[in-house]
Amino acid sequence: MKDRRNCCRWQINWQGQIGFADKDNLTPCHISDINFKGIRVCLNETLDRDTYLSLNIFLAGDCSLQVEAWVAWHKVVEGRNHYGLLFSRITNADKEKIYAFIRRNFQQQINRQWWQASAAEKGGEDMDDRRIFERLSVRLPLRFINPGENKEGKAVTRDISAKGIGMVLNEELAPFTPLEVWLNVPDKGEPIYARGEVVWSKKAGADKYMAGVDLQKADLMGVSRVLRTI
Repeated sequence: MKDRRNCCRWQINWQGQIGFADKDNLTPCHISDINFKGIRVCLNETLDRDTYLSLNIFLAGDCSLQVEAWVAWHKVVEGRNHYGLLFSRITNADKEKIYAFIRRNFQQQINRQWWQASAAEKGGEDMDDRRIFERLSVRLPLRFINPGENKEGKAVTRDISAKGIGMVLNEELAPFTPLEVWLNVPDKGEPIYARGEVVWSKKAGADKYMAGVDLQKADLMGVSRVLRTI
């Protein structure tokens, strides 16, 4: 049941308010949907894409959330700004507030979404959100250094997500090996830098190995740059 709650996207069409850390006044907003990973809102404010924001989201008089969110996408529909905000920090207490708010105001929707096919099963989940967290199959060159041995190497990515990199290389890397990685993205920008740790490695042919690297910190900005090149 907990997994089902985590993946549901509650379509609420609700009038709420958002407080920004650098502004005293609350901003009215229309909330299209919400779940524990993010929120889709429509408001008059102009927000910069690929930025982190500290927000107070007021769903109702007794339900406010204090979160940090990343502006993942922006669309203009009939002259109004629509944004997808992905929560980069949200407490368990605020997740319970969201669930209590949905249960109190949208009980029929809970019953429908839990006991019928989910939006993801129907292919209805928003691609902008899904592609951020899915592993993207993409071939990009990268350099890495094992700081413990001061050893440098080269590889090619198999797939990338906000929290990991799968890569193909000509040498074996033992699990738990720390790495510093520079990923070349063909967008004329600087290489994406990240730190991580090898979590698995296996032989994939003559003088060829595959390895999976778990990144220390989710790099949503980096994934956004990759998305624009494929």
